[in-house]
Amino acid sequence: MTNVTTRIGVASALLFSLMLGVAHAEAPDLGARRDALNQLIKEQWEYSMKNSPEWASLLGDKRYNDKWSDFSQAGIEADLKQSADFLKRFEAIDTTGFPLQEQLNRELMLRQLRESVTGARFKDWEMPLAQNSGIHIDLPQIVSALPFETVKDYEDYITRLHALPKLFEQTRVQMEKGVQDKLMPPKFLIPKIVKQCEDVAAMKPADSPFAQPIKNFPKEFSEADKARLSKAILGAIQKDVTPSYKKLAQYTKTRYLPHGRTEVGMWSLPDGAARYTFKANSSTTTTMTPEQIHQLGLAEVARIEGQMLATAQKLGYKDLKTFNKAVEENPELHPKSRQEIIDLYQKYTDQMYTQLPQQFGILPKGKVEIRPVEEFREKGASGAAYMAGSPDGKRAGRVMVNTGDFEKRSTISIETTALHEGVPGHHMQLTIAQEIDGLPNFRQQGNYTAYAEGWALYSERLGEELGFFSNPYSYYGHLQDEMLRAIRLVVDTGLHYKKWNRQQVVDFFHDHSGIEEVEVQSETDRYIVWPGQALGYKIGQLKILELRDYARKELGKDFDIRQFHDQVLGAGALPMDVLETHIKGWVSTEKAKQNRVSMQ
Repeated sequence: MTNVTTRIGVASALLFSLMLGVAHAEAPDLGARRDALNQLIKEQWEYSMKNSPEWASLLGDKRYNDKWSDFSQAGIEADLKQSADFLKRFEAIDTTGFPLQEQLNRELMLRQLRESVTGARFKDWEMPLAQNSGIHIDLPQIVSALPFETVKDYEDYITRLHALPKLFEQTRVQMEKGVQDKLMPPKFLIPKIVKQCEDVAAMKPADSPFAQPIKNFPKEFSEADKARLSKAILGAIQKDVTPSYKKLAQYTKTRYLPHGRTEVGMWSLPDGAARYTFKANSSTTTTMTPEQIHQLGLAEVARIEGQMLATAQKLGYKDLKTFNKAVEENPELHPKSRQEIIDLYQKYTDQMYTQLPQQFGILPKGKVEIRPVEEFREKGASGAAYMAGSPDGKRAGRVMVNTGDFEKRSTISIETTALHEGVPGHHMQLTIAQEIDGLPNFRQQGNYTAYAEGWALYSERLGEELGFFSNPYSYYGHLQDEMLRAIRLVVDTGLHYKKWNRQQVVDFFHDHSGIEEVEVQSETDRYIVWPGQALGYKIGQLKILELRDYARKELGKDFDIRQFHDQVLGAGALPMDVLETHIKGWVSTEKAKQNRVSMQ
């Protein structure tokens, strides 16, 4: 669960002009202007930490450990006002003569702030809960990742638990505003939210995910402190946490549910077309239209379908439907236990670690951990997801694996998903970004869906190129997972742009993949409540592959895959247009080196 901030694309010409600006004569006030930019970046980061105390805690900044974010209307409006003020101040700084990375710092910050200010008109905060996101399931996940090292950490946590009713009430007020403004999730999904709340509320205090910290006290704690803190935490769960969940469940069930929207597409919301275009541009960091994305998806589905059919035929099956049915009915391709799923993820992760030095010059210091998703949120969780580690290395990055309904799941996609979520995928990209010296905090921790998910999907392809997927069923699972990302381009735009209904999405899945039913249903509901997010994967992967082909062609025999990968990962997360400028600049530099050598 990382804080992912996506930005609207800006023309590459802007970055090119900035690069030209480096050659300009340095103005006398250059040093003062550079200092002003760096100080403003630090000020904005300090504001972000104070305004997002949960994020600060996850990053190891404990100054706000006793606070939750302010989700009141006044708090939201104050934050928007502050973002607009920061935007004006960053715009006012002239970066003529600045080093390229400092110019890029300003441009990336401007993109972030502009998106925040521009997107405010859609009031997304008035739809704060979904079956896969929202405080009712996000907070327990945060608890599992918080550092509990000192007595004060526990005392701050107790203060947070006592303040939780206020946060839940602020959320309820925003939901009420959503009812008034007709900003509602689909009605059929709201009962899932109710059940999630009821499930947590029904737990005994000692079994609650909020009680997890008392199960792992540091060994140096005294018995008196352990007893005191345990009593206080369990008391806060009983007095504040459980009633908050009950109250939210009751409100959602009786007052909120009746107003749920009947159409699943974002087009049915106020200003729906503009709302979706904004989401699509944000996720892909491009200006591609929904129609262009839809057509690209159809082309990719057709291409991958041909590869899948060829694989099925090699295994003796005449068509994909016959083969998919055989896979579904083959007991050897379904896990026998929850632990088997965890063990397979670990096996394939360990396998990739042995190959990293041949593919990368820069390697992450921290290793990834494989952990199961908490059972209370299995129903709404994806098959696996990555949770970034803390910058200080005290909390390792984790691949959270969904082991629920294990008998209904398939093992054929585990190898490719391990590459995507762990190494060389999310863990490598996010950990390396955190470890880059000289990058400001907002870039070390920043993200763009197309970049992060595009890299992770590229990592799956890299596994294929390294000779993994030796088992033909695992290779088919790899193709099927790439098909999933191609399907997303079609069905996400189908839902929110072409006005498809839910069954059309499910039917498209079944017509073009053998993805198990439990995942088809979960994925479909995910696209409904996270419009545009699923578009970033394929768009980003295709751009990285395009840039690799470009670099290989331009550099010829001097092309080094390790250098290319280090360049893609070595500047932190970037929008696709900025990444393209960055890679082409690197290629130009390498070619210039070649020319100098040849002239000697």
